[in-house]
Amino acid sequence: MKQRNLSPLKMFMALADEHHPEHAFAGHSGDFASWKSAALPKVLATLGRWPDRVDADASLTAEWMDRGVRKRRYLLDVAPHISASLQVNLPGEESGPRPAILCWHGHGPNGKDTVMDNVNSATAGLNARPYADTYGHRMAEAGFVTYAIDWIGCGERNDNGKPHFFDHNNGRDWCNLYYLHATMLGMTSLSINLAHGRAATDFVATLPEVDASRLGVMGLSGGGTMTLWSALTDQRFRAAEIICYSDLWAKFGIRDLNYCGMQVAPGLYNLVDLPDLQGLLAPLPLLVDIGALDVCFQVDNAMECFRQVQAVYKASGHPENLELDFFPGDHGWGGNLSKAFFEKHLA
Repeated sequence: MKQRNLSPLKMFMALADEHHPEHAFAGHSGDFASWKSAALPKVLATLGRWPDRVDADASLTAEWMDRGVRKRRYLLDVAPHISASLQVNLPGEESGPRPAILCWHGHGPNGKDTVMDNVNSATAGLNARPYADTYGHRMAEAGFVTYAIDWIGCGERNDNGKPHFFDHNNGRDWCNLYYLHATMLGMTSLSINLAHGRAATDFVATLPEVDASRLGVMGLSGGGTMTLWSALTDQRFRAAEIICYSDLWAKFGIRDLNYCGMQVAPGLYNLVDLPDLQGLLAPLPLLVDIGALDVCFQVDNAMECFRQVQAVYKASGHPENLELDFFPGDHGWGGNLSKAFFEKHLA
């Protein structure tokens, strides 16, 4: 009797196993420049329509000192009908304009508070590990200006007052709900969040403490997603650090169900896999953090992703612009090479 499958998940896994993205670099017979020029416009087109730009109309609402770091909170408009809370961390001592790093947070209810290391009852438990996710504070201690906003659905921009918010009983996730809303309007969650990050960068670049010609971007997990796309879509960023966001979509996404609406765009996997997407950054200086014990992005797949990105950077003629912080830890920031990496490339 014919063996039949009734599982939609097994169907998608089988489709992924036989799938070969149209612009997979491994199958490209030409040179790097022609591959990138053919693939990148199609990849960026999957983002859909971007929200319109608006005047920031920013206001400073608070400023305080925290363990030697000056912290400011601003409110600013980032797109039509929506604002964001922006935090800027500055090294404690006064000096001339400094390089600045956009710090994207990962998934979690506290949003930017975790990476900017705002110690309170809600985040104290998450900050128990000294370097786990607090790069927004630590890099300010190291002499950089850092800044962060919340994605839509996280931190201060969380809509959990609605009846179908995510919990363990009904499984609704704002990342997926917002993705559905956005695609109905010809946008994506990515294009919306990227536009908001761009608006924050526009404002931060006007601050007298910031050298707008020396900008970088970094982020953990879902923040690694945002780091990757920010660097692809905003040429002002001169270096990027992707933290614990290396894998293969057939594995972490479809097999493990470890992705969501804020990480994807329609038809994206039809064009490229995640290593190809990271490779499209070349020759931009890129630091990749991979945890040997990461339970979110398994080390074998993560290292295979990195090896494929290495091949792209080698083909670009700039293998020296790709670095790896392979650290003996779980899903978090390695923190071993970041200071030297950004000092080198934002000098």
